[in-house]
Amino acid sequence: MVTSIADSGLFNERFFRNFLPIPASTTLELGQATPDFQLPDITNGTVVKLSDYKGKKPVLLAFTRIFTEKNYCPFCYPHIKSLNENYEQFQNRGIEVLMITSTDERQSQIVVRDLSLKMPLLSDPSCRVFRTYQVGQALGAPLPAQFVLDKQGKLRYKHLFSFLDHNAGVEKLLEQFK
Repeated sequence: MVTSIADSGLFNERFFRNFLPIPASTTLELGQATPDFQLPDITNGTVVKLSDYKGKKPVLLAFTRIFTEKNYCPFCYPHIKSLNENYEQFQNRGIEVLMITSTDERQSQIVVRDLSLKMPLLSDPSCRVFRTYQVGQALGAPLPAQFVLDKQGKLRYKHLFSFLDHNAGVEKLLEQFK
């Protein structure tokens, strides 16, 4: 059976809501407390509230770009795989990695299964958290970004997507937690 791109789920409400390009323009400053949010964790079947980590452990927020459960951003797919493969390095240093996607819960469950994700995958199909953090958008999905938060929930590092530097690598991110 041949599936057209329209049947793949690519052209959904989220696609049209995020179609026009908006550059990443976060106004969050280093040392500033970051906005709280609550999203479902597809990996563990729980709800994650960012403020629950405050005072307990540092957090890496990894906003990623997945178009549908089988259509990944070519810049984000290797980054997702690398974060997943190195998740234990973060855990061994007492750091939680929260990956945030705009795919819905059903699509996100397929991503978790297909990629054997170990880290939490938080589903934000309304893109509310992506917009709160002002990561930008283009061609149907929010842009990737990484935010390193210290144990008190304050921003220590941010990396916003550009065509020259798509995602901060694992080593660069781990370096921020020293």
